Amino acid sequence: MENERIINSKLENKEEERLENSLRPTTLDEYIGQTKVKENMKIYIEAAKKRNEPLDHVLLYGPPGLGKTTLSNIISNEMNSNIKITSGPAIEKPGDLASILTNLSEFDVLFIDEIHRLSKTVEEILYPAMEDYTLDIVIGKGPSAKSIRLDLPKFTLIGATTKAGSLTTPLRDRFGIVHRLELYNITDLVTIVKRSSKILGINIDADAAKEIAGRSRGTPRIANRLLKRVRDYATVLGDGDITLKIAKHALNQLEIDEYGLDEIDRKILETMIVQYGGRAVGIEALAVSVGEEIDTIEDVYEPYLIQIGFIARTLRGRKVLPAAYRHLGYDLPEESGNLSGQISI
Repeated sequence: MENERIINSKLENKEEERLENSLRPTTLDEYIGQTKVKENMKIYIEAAKKRNEPLDHVLLYGPPGLGKTTLSNIISNEMNSNIKITSGPAIEKPGDLASILTNLSEFDVLFIDEIHRLSKTVEEILYPAMEDYTLDIVIGKGPSAKSIRLDLPKFTLIGATTKAGSLTTPLRDRFGIVHRLELYNITDLVTIVKRSSKILGINIDADAAKEIAGRSRGTPRIANRLLKRVRDYATVLGDGDITLKIAKHALNQLEIDEYGLDEIDRKILETMIVQYGGRAVGIEALAVSVGEEIDTIEDVYEPYLIQIGFIARTLRGRKVLPAAYRHLGYDLPEESGNLSGQISI
């Protein structure tokens, strides 16, 4: 079915998908971290339920792996409504979106991941649907073409994106609720690791949970992925329980260091230090040098490296900072303390 192709756009390993879903919280009370977002959403949801209205349209943005999809499912559960899940690239034509919208029921939640990748023609169909719950359809072509307006059930659109700046202003302005999800602190990640361990039936030391959390780049998805890989090492090399020794050994084998940097992170930093001598480098040149896409560097690697103070964005490009030299064991160049390019906002 065409509609099923659009809704079920991601093909994943079934066992990994089952495990991932089992680790996801289903209510706001179970949701760990993002305290401000959670508190605000509780108010908005309770108010909508008291008025017997759908929740206003929600835009969630921030780095990948922070729980945008999870939070969308929680919103649907809290509103006692069904959720339809799709993504921007899967909605190729206006007809695809029309098919989804006309199959929604009253108060349903429509979640569009990577909403910034909607085409312009599809986006324009979305405007009246979000504002007036109507859908304008053109039948025929040429002089005989006529427009028909269909009424849609009242629904809530939840859009998720890693690139809020790529959204057009008309689309962004139609979201009544806009929240940015921030990288998690160690305390919240430890809680997430312990909760996931309990669900997976794993005994884990407090120190081991902290070790995994500390190498998770502030991201719950990475924390859960590392936990499952450490569990494999504990099963084969130990008695199944995760101790600090097992956790450190497994994470070292995975080449995840104490800052959570992996092989690509280190390659980016070493390229900036060695190949470019610590000078500011443009993102295009850096992407070519390390063999990664620009979007991957900007969305996956760069936010965390900036947050921990290893690189900075300047007017002349990306510049590696002294903390990165010390972490990787390189000597600081004499001019390293001078960020002559002003840091850009």
